[in-house]
Amino acid sequence: MFSESPIKRRKSTRIHVGNVPIGDGAPIAVQSMTNTPTTDVEATVAQIKRIEGVGGEIVRVSVPTMDAAEAFKLIKQQVNVPLVADIHFDYRIALKVAEYGADCLRINPGNIGNLERVRAVVDSAKDKNIPIRIGVNGGSLEKDLQEKYGEPTPEALVESAMRHVDILDSLNFDQFKVSVKASDVFLAVGAYRLLATKIDQPLHLGITEAGGLRAGAVKSSVGLGMLLAEGIGDTIRISLAADPVEEIKVGFDILKSLRIRSRGINFIACPSCSRQEFDVIGTVNALEQRLEDVLTPMDVSIIGCVVNGPGEAEVSDLGLTGARNMSGFYLDGQRQKERLPNDDLVSQLETRIRAKASILDSNNKINVKDVS
Repeated sequence: MFSESPIKRRKSTRIHVGNVPIGDGAPIAVQSMTNTPTTDVEATVAQIKRIEGVGGEIVRVSVPTMDAAEAFKLIKQQVNVPLVADIHFDYRIALKVAEYGADCLRINPGNIGNLERVRAVVDSAKDKNIPIRIGVNGGSLEKDLQEKYGEPTPEALVESAMRHVDILDSLNFDQFKVSVKASDVFLAVGAYRLLATKIDQPLHLGITEAGGLRAGAVKSSVGLGMLLAEGIGDTIRISLAADPVEEIKVGFDILKSLRIRSRGINFIACPSCSRQEFDVIGTVNALEQRLEDVLTPMDVSIIGCVVNGPGEAEVSDLGLTGARNMSGFYLDGQRQKERLPNDDLVSQLETRIRAKASILDSNNKINVKDVS
């Protein structure tokens, strides 16, 4: 029962990161980044698969050394999700991971030496059809820009970004996306708004170093929500000092809240009060954990009493309305004759949610790989 978003997307050019289309109206992709040592191939592969398992569509991997580049080769062979190789300063690492099948290079052309070195990387990217992400960060602006502006400003971030863009333009390379991240919400939002008026390439959104799980999710939701509501943004990464899997969950929750994308279950749940007839919070938390693997879009309302319960259930794919001992159950907005025992709600609802997901998938009503 997912309705179309009223947001009008910013027009941009199209690139591909592996098999994932970016820009030009493509679904906004949600990505994360590994935080394992890249040279620990087993741990990194395991984390990438966990990220992919909850819907992550692109994964960035830091490649700081040649040893990490050799590990990247092995990692790439064992995963399916597109990988972005994150490289700073050493153009030889960029050439190596391009050879090993990187799906995108995160590299700032102005930071890897003279023009001939940049040309070598760009020529390799052209030859192998690999896009580049220019990534500007408010915490690492060039010294002359720090002196010029006195402090990080939207204009400073965009000027930095345009320096790198100009280099790629001079080499006739247009397969790139750009980010201008900052840890301050207003700084990041101002920079993205300004950049959106200057280039046609896709924009990768993020509030960098946003903080821990709770505070970082809030800060990212506010900043990215402001931009996404204006139609700005083609890929997103939620930067959290937490398990990368949580970044994907928060990212999709942001897109769901703006009706931009729907993937997985959208739980509509009351905060609970003394009217509740069952443990609403415990039920929702348990179901979220059990159903992480369900990518089928659906609305599930779990309301503890009959005040708002029926109204929410009637506009949900599945709904539960609290009542004493046995709660009311709704399917496709219709009240069912069966009632569910309050002492076994989690198992009962999990079974019915999975059954509904299976029906939706088998009927080809959705494509869980590309729902927008």
